[in-house]
Amino acid sequence: MASTTIIAEEIVTEGGLHGSLAPAHLPGHYLSWGAIIAGALCAAAISLVLFTFGSAVGLSAISPWPHVGLSPTVALIIAALWAAVVQVMGFAAGGYVAGRVRNGWGSVVAPERRFRDGMHGLIVWALGLLVGAAFAASAAGGLIHSGAQAAATVVGGAIGVATAPSSTAPHAPTPADIGFDYLMRPAPGEAAATPAAGAAQPQSMVGRLPSLQELQPSVVRVLGDGLQAGSLAPADRSYLASLVSMRTGMSQADAEKRVDEAFQRTKDADAKVKAAADKTRKASVLAAFLAAATLVIGCAAACAGATAGGRHRDEQTEIRLFGTSRFW
Repeated sequence: MASTTIIAEEIVTEGGLHGSLAPAHLPGHYLSWGAIIAGALCAAAISLVLFTFGSAVGLSAISPWPHVGLSPTVALIIAALWAAVVQVMGFAAGGYVAGRVRNGWGSVVAPERRFRDGMHGLIVWALGLLVGAAFAASAAGGLIHSGAQAAATVVGGAIGVATAPSSTAPHAPTPADIGFDYLMRPAPGEAAATPAAGAAQPQSMVGRLPSLQELQPSVVRVLGDGLQAGSLAPADRSYLASLVSMRTGMSQADAEKRVDEAFQRTKDADAKVKAAADKTRKASVLAAFLAAATLVIGCAAACAGATAGGRHRDEQTEIRLFGTSRFW
């Protein structure tokens, strides 16, 4: 006949020995997954509520009108601080829940008990991240996409877009497009219809005046190649000058001057695009580091909360808020 052995042990607490009896915890069952899942869900729910509240307050404090509401820099600083507060409050509460409702461990010394409670908080944090990632997947994807796009723009500038065929979908004006618009602008007081006397015309366009849609792909490619090389080749400069002379009626000398001005405007616009892209890249890097820092703070808060919850469970501490007994 099978016998049942009841092991009576004294629970060791930091304050000393107490004579109550408790069954020893079964070996190999030191993780209370029910408590961990409950803590993670609580952390995710509390974080979602706090983030929603912070979004409402933030949207009410900013405005698209100039000099109205908080500046973008101040708004970003406040948002980063609020994100850290949400991480601390959410994961601390989730860790506390896991530590407070976990199973007892019989006679376990205080340092080991604190370690196991802290590990419950760590697992709550890890599981809570997975739950929170499901809600923030789109935002994180947008952040990564913007950072990668900014880095690609810094490396290649707007050259790749500038050389895209005209049959592609409409896109925002590129530096080469800006140069093309200035290049084909009619001369002051003249119509863009009659070529200047003696102006050289490209062989493929002799006998007719090409439209801007026909000229744009070729001109944009030439300007894009010039941006990549740093300067226009003499043959390309002469080719563009002939097009300008044919479209605007300028003399060859004036057309070459217009080409130089247009190429300089293209270079200036390309420098502005790269500067803006580099600024976006740096902002994305800073946001990523801040996100990692807030997650580390949340991990520490979850471990501390679980340790406090375990201590309160062992001591059977009653939590009171504003003089009223609460279940937590």
